[in-house]
Amino acid sequence: MTYSRNRYDQDFKKNAVRLSFNSSKPVKIIASELGVPESALYRWRKQYTEDGKQTPFASLEAENRALKRENAELALERDMFKKSRRLLCQSPEVTPSDKYAFMLRETSVSVVRWARLLDVSTSGYYAWRRALPKRNAKERQYRQRIKHFFDQGQGTYGPKRICGLLRKNGNKASYHPVARLMADAGLYPTLRCRHPKSLTDSRLARQGDYPNLVKHQSFKPFEALSSDITQTTTSEGKAYICQIRDLTSNLVLAHQISNHMDTDLVLATLKQAHQRWALPETCIFHSDRGSQYTAKAVTKLVNQYHWQRSFSALGKTGDNAWSESFFAIMKKELIYQIQFKDINDLRAQVFAYIETFYNRVRVQARLDYLAPVAWLSLYDQASQKVA
Repeated sequence: MTYSRNRYDQDFKKNAVRLSFNSSKPVKIIASELGVPESALYRWRKQYTEDGKQTPFASLEAENRALKRENAELALERDMFKKSRRLLCQSPEVTPSDKYAFMLRETSVSVVRWARLLDVSTSGYYAWRRALPKRNAKERQYRQRIKHFFDQGQGTYGPKRICGLLRKNGNKASYHPVARLMADAGLYPTLRCRHPKSLTDSRLARQGDYPNLVKHQSFKPFEALSSDITQTTTSEGKAYICQIRDLTSNLVLAHQISNHMDTDLVLATLKQAHQRWALPETCIFHSDRGSQYTAKAVTKLVNQYHWQRSFSALGKTGDNAWSESFFAIMKKELIYQIQFKDINDLRAQVFAYIETFYNRVRVQARLDYLAPVAWLSLYDQASQKVA
């Protein structure tokens, strides 16, 4: 058998107190006759006077209860602000979905309170939660696509490039969601190490006429080439890499590696590019004013190929941005990630990077997210159709 707790209204309490004061019977007997606990009657006598008015003790007790409730509310709001301060500090970038996900995790506070604090509707939260299984399935597929493109780029693609690939393959993509999903999955691209740049301009190049024929110009593939030399290290010492790159397709036509940064390194790279590719006689060969490029032997060979010479301005590394950017990319994605045993190990790794990855696999935004070889193939097909 179950018993329900009796609830007494204020009139009953006041009448019971008045009876206990006016009667000659003990409080215990009066409580028994009224069917209430003796302790309850004594408590009511502290709350009400014989005239039915509240006692000072009752007023203080009511005020104390109100203060306790208020303190509890303030403590709860403080804890809520502490838990959600990171979310609130990012309010311009935070979406309702981010707030709903936070509310789903924090179950210690009611949904209504969180909705009021985060300025969202409870109906929106419950609608979002009902659609959560379907959304999670889509997000898993999205994560798989991101992982596929990240692996395709051998861990070198960041959120911006992966966004472009997703859009190119017919998927909706925004930078911040892709960056968040990549961070959640621990997919971080290799970072560029910044090192001070040094100029290799020849003192003789400070005089004479060295025109820049490629600045603010556009070219068809293989009409203009860019070349530069960079320094790296192996366990045995310093090594130097020279490359020649097409300005339009970004294709690396040739590269050579040597222990010495001299004219022979540039000559070997020029001969390799000329032998491997059918370059037009009207081709422009652009470089900086380093002594290796202004040497008489290099000038003689370039003239023998009937190419035109073009040079960067003195101290303006940006004039040769094509080669500078390639070396920056290769150092970030390869050179700074490996400790090479010797120059032969360096040659093997650089050859594999350029010939199997950079030219044929690594997509580039300016090439409509295609690799240089694929872009050139499409360009040739389009040229044949026009012809």
